[in-house]
Amino acid sequence: MRRREFIAVLAAAAARPVVARAQTVERKRRVGVLMSYAADDPEARLRIRALESRLRELGWPGGKLEIDYRFASGGDPRVLQAQAGELVALEPDLLLAQSTPVLVAVRRVSGAIPLVFVQVTDPVGAGFVRSLAQPGGHLTGFTDFEYDIGGKWIALLEEVSPAVSGVVVVLMAGHAGNAGIFRAMQGVAARMGIRLFKVEATAGSEIALDPAIAAAANGLIVLPSPVAVGHREALIALAARHRLPSVFPYGYFAHSGGLMAYGIDQVDQWSQAAAYIDRILRGANPADLPVQQPSKFELVVNVKTANALGLELPPTLLARADEVIE
Repeated sequence: MRRREFIAVLAAAAARPVVARAQTVERKRRVGVLMSYAADDPEARLRIRALESRLRELGWPGGKLEIDYRFASGGDPRVLQAQAGELVALEPDLLLAQSTPVLVAVRRVSGAIPLVFVQVTDPVGAGFVRSLAQPGGHLTGFTDFEYDIGGKWIALLEEVSPAVSGVVVVLMAGHAGNAGIFRAMQGVAARMGIRLFKVEATAGSEIALDPAIAAAANGLIVLPSPVAVGHREALIALAARHRLPSVFPYGYFAHSGGLMAYGIDQVDQWSQAAAYIDRILRGANPADLPVQQPSKFELVVNVKTANALGLELPPTLLARADEVIE
């Protein structure tokens, strides 16, 4: 072998280990998560565990992925915007937004950072995505309710209390999804001869009923929002104080003493979001990942609360409930 060829072979051999070492060093990825829960809320911890557990299963241990969390209980827009700004300043590879108000705040400052959302109502109508099948842009995710869910909540209330004639509907002021659900409820209620009393709530404010409304109402429906989640104990107490049969959007309301809850399994949706995060971090384009709609809804009924209200729950309702709290 000529001297020049020999030197070239030695140089190539020496370079190979360096290349191999460079290929095994992976950049640690970063995800920012903004939630409209309090940091110490047990429901927040359940969702975090579901997210992180699924990410580990998908090959993202702590050494490969760092997750930064921010919390804004009640969905105060100013707090949400500040928290969203903090997360973006950390230069994450991806952002996860929980609920419509959170998505509004994060979207304002996210730029081109890939964004996955959960628990968002009507992302097409709100202008977040172009369509469910082809979201376009840099975001995709998971919806929670269609607008017609409001009619189903009214029907549930009428089933347990056939004489219901006036229903208090608690919704979050400025929440586009809540506004859409309420509009759909008005048509259903009119056909059933039921009057709706709209009560708008904001983050940090107390929720109380005007005496005239309290006297005229004999039912309560709470729409899904960060305000409802942050005030859930107060809302359940409000229903008990005024002896109002009630329907809530999430199962844990019934576990805390609400009469009924009908909605999606939110914790499972966080596991599904982990799969989208995994795909995007590995190179998938959010624009190519369809927005997913829930396929399963759960009915939770609290018999103890029904007994306290003097209600006899129909056997057919109990038979189709996914969970009955005795």
